[in-house]
Amino acid sequence: MAYLTLTNINKIYPNGFHAVHDFNLEAEKGEFIVFVGPSGCGKSTTLRMIAGLEDISKGEFRINGELANQWGPREREIAMVFQSYALYPQMTVYDNLAFGLSLQGVDEDVIEERVKKTAKILGLTDYLDRLPRALSGGQRQRVAVGRSIIRKVGIFLMDEPLSNLDAKQRVTMRSEITQIHRETGATTIYVTHDQTEAMTMADRIVVMKAGYVQQIGTPREVYFNPKNVFVAGFIGEPPMNFVRSRLERGSISIDEQVLNLKPLLGDKAAAYDRKEIIFGFRPEHIVLGHQENAFHLTGIVELTEMLGDNANIYINIGDNKAILKVEPHDIPELDVELPFSIPYEFVYLFDAETENVIDLDRPKSVE
Repeated sequence: MAYLTLTNINKIYPNGFHAVHDFNLEAEKGEFIVFVGPSGCGKSTTLRMIAGLEDISKGEFRINGELANQWGPREREIAMVFQSYALYPQMTVYDNLAFGLSLQGVDEDVIEERVKKTAKILGLTDYLDRLPRALSGGQRQRVAVGRSIIRKVGIFLMDEPLSNLDAKQRVTMRSEITQIHRETGATTIYVTHDQTEAMTMADRIVVMKAGYVQQIGTPREVYFNPKNVFVAGFIGEPPMNFVRSRLERGSISIDEQVLNLKPLLGDKAAAYDRKEIIFGFRPEHIVLGHQENAFHLTGIVELTEMLGDNANIYINIGDNKAILKVEPHDIPELDVELPFSIPYEFVYLFDAETENVIDLDRPKSVE
């Protein structure tokens, strides 16, 4: 039995706005699950329904098999970390960490032991006497996380906890939160719009768009086996390249460059004949020059970005634009023709009407 079960969860506000549609998820005890998607997709609303801060309009929410729709936040034994640090400014770090335990009537000796242990885990031992205003953003976020884990609850909910930090602090806190999760063993639901956070932290990712779940899977599954154009374009940095073209007798033309898709489509080629499809490939999955068992294209270099360990090349293929990710020593001059190959195993085809992925017959030579 799953520890958390959400079955056909819906959120409909009094004004009729349908924020979440038929959300389904089973989370095992100790799992780290990340909700990811653009602003307004319903991920934070779903988190708040799990927390008991929003009523569930339709559907069932169960904790360890028990129906919990009507339970209050305290009954659910949930700790939540918000985007804002929500610390008490007049209290020291020690008192901020201890406050929740004091309200529960926990013995002072136990409180002191837990505060010191939590501070050690989070690297806050030297800051227990300081007020929040004397801390950096990353340190304040650690206090906010510490205030949650000190309670030893079974469920942690985190709503974009790193969005107020700079890039370096986010990288540090990502690893710290992941380590805390391993040490506590709590079931964690984490909300973010940052796909990098989702890919690096999650056991499983829930990709959402406009209130609907698009795909649930491991980071590897949503990256290598996206179910539709939205997931393929949202997961990955830079995003996947997409080119729309009409299939004619098993082939498409991209700026008069003909690509024979029959090796991938197999028997499906007839079903999609004279229909528009979307040809997709990731920037990092190309090879400069000519390679066997691959599609070959040529583009005009428009812009280059040197990023240190790699470089992005922006190209035009007729009216189509694409990004290629290459080694830094492979940066070409601007306005030159750049031939490149896309290995068959890294090509994605989507139905242009539904935007769902088309199951492909991979040639045996590239399996």
